[in-house]
Parts: sequence; structure tokens; C-alpha cells
Amino acid sequence: MAIATVSTPVNLPGPSIQKGIRHIIRAFKRRNVLRWLTLLQFSDLMLDVLRGFLALYFVDVVRTSDTQASFAFTIWLGFGLLGDLLLIPLLEWVRGIEYLRVSAFLVLCLYPAFLAIPNITIKIVILGGLGFLNAGWYSILQGQLYTAMLGQSSTVMALSNLAGLVGGFMPLALGWLAQQYGLQLTMWLFLAAPIILLIGLFHERKYS
Repeated sequence: MAIATVSTPVNLPGPSIQKGIRHIIRAFKRRNVLRWLTLLQFSDLMLDVLRGFLALYFVDVVRTSDTQASFAFTIWLGFGLLGDLLLIPLLEWVRGIEYLRVSAFLVLCLYPAFLAIPNITIKIVILGGLGFLNAGWYSILQGQLYTAMLGQSSTVMALSNLAGLVGGFMPLALGWLAQQYGLQLTMWLFLAAPIILLIGLFHERKYS
């Protein structure tokens, strides 16, 4: 007895992948999207990238003990968490873009003082202020990116991953510069974060 078999069509992922790639290419052509992606990557200089250099800076440049370096690192993290908690009620009264402008300006003023002042206690106090001020940078900028691409969350995730691959070379480049020219000089390059933020946020225009 012959058994009839029914073949079911197989949906190949090719067309959907091609469609996704087209969405990503179109998104990269939008200046507003590129703006937020660029600001996200540069803001990370004062976030995860700085975190990777802090302890080494205190031990090798400031010449503190491991315990003092750990304490300074803990202060930075603690004030960052405090800033994240206070940011939620603050954004009910202040627009996120305005907060970014003010905090980036204050970081631009405080960070050089953090590097230049030799007193360890003052350094740690300023470091706590820096951790407090850069709280919310990533979440606000990421929110602006999602707003610029409303209803395209999957494309936003793809764009963020691609931009993250490019931004991932920054710590490598900074590490190489630190080996070639010294960590003290390299730490000044982190000022690019507030400078680029202020430039990018100077005109709040909606690009299409």
C-alpha cells in the first residue's frame, strides 16, 4: 500500500535577511541615527572604557596602594549608582537632552581637575562627582536612538551591535597609546567624550 506524502514548503530566511540588511543600510544613511550612534560610542569613554583604566591610573600614575585604588574605584561606582537612582525622578522635571548638556559641561570642567590635582583625597572626591554626573548618559542616548527609529527596535539592536564592534577598538587603541606615550597623557584623551557630546547636542535638530 502506497503512502502519499505531502511536501510542505520551507520558508528560507534569505529574503528576510536581505530585508533586514536593507533596513540597516537605510538607517545608516540617516544623519540623526548616525548622530546618536556616534554619541553613544564616545560617551562610553567616560563609562566602561574609563572603568577599565581607573585602577591602573591610580596605581601607576598617582602611585597609590592597591587598597586606595580599589576605594577610589568603589567611590566612582557607588556615586554612579546613586546618580542612576536619582536620575529617574529628575527626568520628570528636566528633559533628558538638557541634562546631558549640563552634565557633559560639568564633566568637561571636572575631569581636567581630576587629572591635574595631585592630592589623592581631592581626586577621589572629584571622581565621585564624575561618576554621579555621567549616570544616565547611555540610557538617555539609547532612548534617543530608539525614538529616532520608532517601531524598528530590531534594527536599532543590529545598529548598536555594529557600532559596538567599531567602538570596541577604542580601548585597544588607548591601551596602545598608553604603552607608547604613557598612561598620564592617554587619560587626557577621555575628554573627547564630553567634547563630542556637547558638539552633538549643541543643536537639537531632528534629522531625517
